[in-house]
Amino acid sequence: MTANAGSKASDIPLGNWIDRLVPRRVRPYLRLARIDRPIGTWLLLFPCWWSVALATPGWPDPWLLALFAVGSLVMRGAGCTVNDIIDRDIDARVARTAERPIPSGAVSLWGAAVFLALQLAMGVLVLVQFNTFAILVGAASLPLVFTYPFMKRVTYWPQLALGLTFNWGALVGWAAVQGGIGSPALALYGAGIFWTLGYDTIYAHQDKADDVFVGVRSTALRLGDATRLWLFAFFGAAVVLTALAGFLAALAWPFYLALFLAAGQLVWQAATVDTDDARDCLAKFKSNRLYSWLVLAGIVAGQLLA
Repeated sequence: MTANAGSKASDIPLGNWIDRLVPRRVRPYLRLARIDRPIGTWLLLFPCWWSVALATPGWPDPWLLALFAVGSLVMRGAGCTVNDIIDRDIDARVARTAERPIPSGAVSLWGAAVFLALQLAMGVLVLVQFNTFAILVGAASLPLVFTYPFMKRVTYWPQLALGLTFNWGALVGWAAVQGGIGSPALALYGAGIFWTLGYDTIYAHQDKADDVFVGVRSTALRLGDATRLWLFAFFGAAVVLTALAGFLAALAWPFYLALFLAAGQLVWQAATVDTDDARDCLAKFKSNRLYSWLVLAGIVAGQLLA
């Protein structure tokens, strides 16, 4: 049985490059890792890139940026695999997720476990390229990765758990450059948590009817009609803490100009999102990639002119 009210068509894109270029037996595994839906990888990656740039006078190290890009791709896929293993029974009851590889039977539970082990091994190979302290910081994120999927069963604030998890790269990035954790990295981590609370609350409004049907929780359900006000609060806190991170890192004025533009992007999201329109929620969620690029450009420019 699947949810009817508020449910949407399957979230598995068909006819894209996976269907055209990838052997049939491999396709379900790439879809399990959400390789064809890269926005999650971008949202995991940017806090890493921000932090590397924040910790580096001048241009950030391209090698470090590349390592974090690969690591984010792999670990986002691992996180999705963990989530789908744990949520397989829930996903089978919701129209939007029923065709995902595990509930649809395209990938067995054993196959998913082996695939997860391979992804984690690749993540370890990336992690060991960093200094010892950064390796320890990165490894410390694993409890968050594995406990996050359970949070929607016990709290209306799973988006907070996602924020703690998805922005851990703000600490690892700084550690990879500086060999420690400084106050700018802590401020940036806090900023990322509030940013995630905003964008993932918007995302969660797509599924609020289905969430009620299957009995899981989210900030979309907790905040309800007050969501818009809370979005302004979440995004406002993110901007203030990002500004603090730039101040603590002694960035020059271009950073604040870029952050002003980025803040405008967040204001646009909060002011115009239609929380009863799933397509609009998804579009606003994906627009956070523009916000991310603006912040990164501001940090780099602020370092170059510092």
